Amino acid sequence: MGGRTVTEKILAAHAGRAEVRPGEIVMCKVDLAMANDVTAPPAVHAFEKMGVGRVWDRHKVALVASHFAPAKDIASAKLMTVMRKFALEQDIPHHFEAGKGGIEHILLPEEALVLPGDIVIGADSHSCTYGALGCFSTGVGSTDLAAVWATGEIWLKVPETLRIDYSGRMGPWIVGKDLILWVISRIGDDGARYMAMEHTGTAVEHISMDSRLTLTNMAIEAGAKSGIIPPDARTIDYVRSRQAVMDRHREFPLPASDVDAEYAATLDVDVSAIEPMVARPSLPSLSEPVSAVAGTKVDQVFIGSCTNARIEDLRIAAHVLGDNKLAPNVRALVIPATQRVWQQANAEGLLDRFAAAGAAVSTPTCGACLGAHMGVLGPGEVCISTSNRNYVGRMGDPSAQVYLANPAVAMATGVAGEIVHPSEVQPVAPAREGELVA
Repeated sequence: MGGRTVTEKILAAHAGRAEVRPGEIVMCKVDLAMANDVTAPPAVHAFEKMGVGRVWDRHKVALVASHFAPAKDIASAKLMTVMRKFALEQDIPHHFEAGKGGIEHILLPEEALVLPGDIVIGADSHSCTYGALGCFSTGVGSTDLAAVWATGEIWLKVPETLRIDYSGRMGPWIVGKDLILWVISRIGDDGARYMAMEHTGTAVEHISMDSRLTLTNMAIEAGAKSGIIPPDARTIDYVRSRQAVMDRHREFPLPASDVDAEYAATLDVDVSAIEPMVARPSLPSLSEPVSAVAGTKVDQVFIGSCTNARIEDLRIAAHVLGDNKLAPNVRALVIPATQRVWQQANAEGLLDRFAAAGAAVSTPTCGACLGAHMGVLGPGEVCISTSNRNYVGRMGDPSAQVYLANPAVAMATGVAGEIVHPSEVQPVAPAREGELVA
């Protein structure tokens, strides 16, 4: 038998085993269990039916108002009432209301609640995001989450691992969104079905933490069980800095794949050959270089979601915008991911710049990403979005069309009124701290 992957090592440690192998069913202890305003209420109802009484560890439960926050109608307000009541009854400290949190997949790393080597279970499909910190994280249904709340454990089938090896130097307009769209365009929407997507290689060392979180965020768009980046010096710096800010100190391991680890497959990616990517309607796998869709007219630009609403994303968008105004036929929505991102962007003058150009700037919410509120598309409308999904009806009317892109392409499109390469609006690419670019 060969060595073990980073994912296998994390699962083995939490199962109390010396080792595990793909295909095995294991019972693992959980470090954090998360639900949001959509998934928490059914989990609460399932938990109450169990008659357990108390969650296994109130400090290891996170509840986040994100999808319909602030409540858009009576029905969504009722969902949050259920979650709020449960949080109070269980005395859960990590309960984040509107105005105090934001989008869970960006919030929890900010809060230093997710650390390398952890197992994180979230009742949301994009819970795979946290793997950027070197942990195993995956999404489950609300009933499974209720069982975790009751026992602190979950059964998992050990996934095979798809190794994605990145080499080369990224071009000036390339970020994590372009890399993952390129990968999905090659392997397909189910090309990593029930696998762990392990992102590694020399190029990963120079990718920012914000871009790394985007890489793992979209593992589910390739059908994967999880996404993971083995922790390195950049991971440690990020985690330690967040622990210091939040005054939350917990030691963590630094798991790594063995040099002779066995993989189901390996995909080699030369990042220097990748251009800014745009996914055509209505699948992420229909991604092509921006030049292939240039000239497509749009009605709406959405810069937000758990994929691209971090401070790096807003800085890139503001850089491309410069002193320009939005095209008269375009409406733009800029929604920072969390309250902290909103405050930082405000302090840096980014929100004023967006507003002055004619964009609507919102309090943190998932909102438009899932067609819930704050930007629902009407019949036949076309949107370019920094989110992760462009399925039929995802952002509104089934006849609407959604293109996926990075924040630079999205903002450049807002200025031009049609999809363009960002260099056509802003000739100078933004400087990216700590990243190696061509």
